[in-house]
This record gives sequence, structure tokens and C-alpha cells, in this order.
Amino acid sequence: MRSSTIFPRIGRQTRAVDAHVSTTAPERPLVPCIPSSSSLVEFGAYVAGKKISADGIAEAIKLVRSHNEDSVNRDAYVWVGLYEPEAPEVEWLAEVFGLHPLAVEDAIKAHQRPKVERYGDSLFVVLKTVAFLDQEDPSEEIIGTGEIMLFVGPDFVVTVRHGSHCPLADVRERLEDKAKLLSRGPTGVLHAIADYVVDKYLYVADLMQLEIEEVEAAVFADVSSRDINRIYQLKREMLELKRAVAPLQAPFAALPQRRMIPSEMREYFRDVVDHLSRVCEQVQSSNELSDSILQAALARSNALANEDMRKISSWVAIISVPTMIAGIYGMNFDHMPELKAIYGYPIVVGVMVVACTILHRAFRRNGWL
Repeated sequence: MRSSTIFPRIGRQTRAVDAHVSTTAPERPLVPCIPSSSSLVEFGAYVAGKKISADGIAEAIKLVRSHNEDSVNRDAYVWVGLYEPEAPEVEWLAEVFGLHPLAVEDAIKAHQRPKVERYGDSLFVVLKTVAFLDQEDPSEEIIGTGEIMLFVGPDFVVTVRHGSHCPLADVRERLEDKAKLLSRGPTGVLHAIADYVVDKYLYVADLMQLEIEEVEAAVFADVSSRDINRIYQLKREMLELKRAVAPLQAPFAALPQRRMIPSEMREYFRDVVDHLSRVCEQVQSSNELSDSILQAALARSNALANEDMRKISSWVAIISVPTMIAGIYGMNFDHMPELKAIYGYPIVVGVMVVACTILHRAFRRNGWL
């Protein structure tokens, strides 16, 4: 659900607003002029596991920070969700939340390697998203990929999503339905999103496993060049899935040891790490299986080619006997044996038949025919 009156206008109007605020107030502005934003998916302010109403991001931030200053628990935070935002929108949020410029640059450009980085008291997490696509054409890609960048601070979560795969609306609804999940704070949102993305990894890995098993059955039934092309395609897609999953294993394994992660949340992240390890093992085994299937398909294709060559060679050898005799008696010499014999023709035909029969039986006995 998109919202209006959230971000400052981009371009010259943004710079004009910033210039006006900077000359009238020495502190960082929290309530700029806020028209609409097409990249904002949803935002919310959460206090003690409950969502509170706010007219815009600036007001939500003010409410949250005011509550945290007056409360001992400091259990209020803001969650902003963006979809393929423009640079000025992310830069405005960077000013508001104090995001690191390097992380902001990565979030704008996208196409980043999965990683977990710490900048001061906040985390920057890049997750690759995957989806199993319905193929209308067998040559089309099987796995679609995207990215989710998360800025996780003491009182905020900013998610920047690139690609149409893996929307986070279900995650937000599930968290908002359960106050206990929302009360875990920004790290609880990070866990919910990471768990959701890793579960997608498991789902896609299982479907890819089924695809590989179908190709394996087809290869050992009747291999063709189309099957080999399919194996290459599956192997390429498995490598794409591996590039999305494998780089996350080490940083997520170290995540529960970070001081920013509350002690009550560490076991939840260990569960995500366990699922991630399972995905990595499944992807690795599927990749190795695709290698074996490819080698088996090539070996079977070569064996079938050799079998065809043996059959062709056998028939060539059989046909060469009458061809040779016919060639000799077709040279049109005047003085050749048996040219005038009464039974010459049936004798020559009989010799051809007998020789061909003997060769055919010999090749059948050796398995060439």
C-alpha cells in the first residue's frame, strides 16, 4: 500500500527545502515539506509491540524518539519500506537516520554481493532474493533474483527492495498481527525478513532438486541434445542460486555474536543460520548431482553415437561383399572367368547371399547389430 506526503520533492525543490531548513534551524530537520513518493511501499511507527498512527515519516520518527527518551525500555522504532527508490529519497532518509554514505551508495546502485556490515551502531545487510519462475519457453531463466537492503539501527529499520520477487507485505502483516514479534525491535524485523528470505531459498532449492531429478530420469531413458542443453541451463541456475546463498553463511554465522544483537534474539538468528546451512548443503549437492548427470549424459551420448557407428560399419561391411563382386564383373574385360558359364549368375548371387548372411550373423553375435 503506497502512501502520500512522505518524502521531500526530489531535484531542485529538495535542495530548496534543505536550504530553507538549514538557514532557519541549526539542528537536523525532521519535518520537511513532504509531497508524495512512488517508491514508498509502507511505513510505520511501533511502540511496545503496537503500531501507532503517524501522518508521515518525520512525525513517526519524532514520536519514536520522544518515547525512547522518556522510557527506560526504549522499545519504539520506525520501519520504512522502499521499492527501487530514487537517489534523493534514500539520501533524505540517510540524513534523517544518520546512514553511512557507503551503505547508501550500495542501496541506490543495487546489484551488490550478499553481506552484513557494521557502521557505528547500525547494521547494513544485503540479502539476495530468489523466486522460481514459470517458464513459457524452456530456454528462459528458471530462477529470478532480486535484492533486499536493510539498514538496522537502534530505533529504525529501512528496507530497500530491488526486483519484483519476494515482497515484504506478508512479513509486515505477520509481525503486526503479533505484538510479541513486534516488541523484539529492529533486530526482530531483521530476523523476520532474513527468515522469510531463507525459507524462499529452501523452497526454490527443493523445486530445483525436482527439476534435476526429472532431467536425470530423462537422461537415462533416452538422452538427446535437448536434455544436455537443459542440464547446462539447470547448472547455470544452480550457480546463480549458489551465488545468492553461499556468501551469507559466514556473516550470518557471526551475527549472533555481535553485541548489537540482544541475547534473547541470538537463538532466533542461530535458527536462520541452521536453515541457511541446510540450503547451502542442498545447493552444493544439487550442483554436484548436475555435474554427474552432465557427465553421464555426455558419456551416454557418446556411447549411443558409437553404437550407431558400429551399426553403420556393420552394414557397410555386409554391403561391401556384393558391391565388390559386382564391381569386379562390371569392368567389361573380354577375358574373365565364368562369363560364359551357364550357371555363373546363380552361383555369383548365391555366393553374395551366403557371404552376407555369414557377416550378418557374426555382427549380431558380437552385438554390433
